[in-house]
Amino acid sequence: MSQSLPLSWSKTGEAAFHQVPVPAEKLSNYDLVVRCQEGLNPDRAAFAELLRRYQSHIEKVLYHLAPDWQDRADLAQEVWIRVYRNIKRLNDPVKFRGWLSRIATNLFYDELRKRKRVRDPLSLDAPRLVEDGEMDWEIASDDPGPEENLTTAEFYDRLREAIADLPEVFRTTIVLREIEGMAYEEIAEITGVSLGTVKSRIARARQRLQFQLQNYLEGR
Repeated sequence: MSQSLPLSWSKTGEAAFHQVPVPAEKLSNYDLVVRCQEGLNPDRAAFAELLRRYQSHIEKVLYHLAPDWQDRADLAQEVWIRVYRNIKRLNDPVKFRGWLSRIATNLFYDELRKRKRVRDPLSLDAPRLVEDGEMDWEIASDDPGPEENLTTAEFYDRLREAIADLPEVFRTTIVLREIEGMAYEEIAEITGVSLGTVKSRIARARQRLQFQLQNYLEGR
């Protein structure tokens, strides 16, 4: 009698149990990427959730690279088109954020070359230099007075000039390190160079900026 349970029923019940999908909004970032990599095309719900979670990150990256471009929204859309077409090529879903940043950065430089114009693509708050060579990108006072406003604006202009003089590879690494707050290893992955090269570029970029900014401060 114990063998009278229909085999077809047990399989059907088991199949029905496993067919209940977890809502995309409850999945981890890792699982969202994995779900997008399954099937012929990325899962729509999972991809939409990735877009919702990372849209602000893309907007931030593009803003720091091209604050004066009026078509940043179009660039952001193109980033997600590239993600949709190439997400299956991402070998490690854990590295999705860095991979996404690299797509946005590469798209920016593709567009920059197409437009054939040289202009400062960065918009940064005036930093303060600290003893260990790191850059503090926060304005000293939340409520600066008129004199502080004038000093900050003037220093900001000098900073933009100094950054504009940096080679492209230095500008990229400074943005990713000081603005995006990425680790050296993550920057190496995004830029496609060795860890030693990343550290060297950041160190040389800081030296150039400090030299030019210190000349300005000493000349005041």
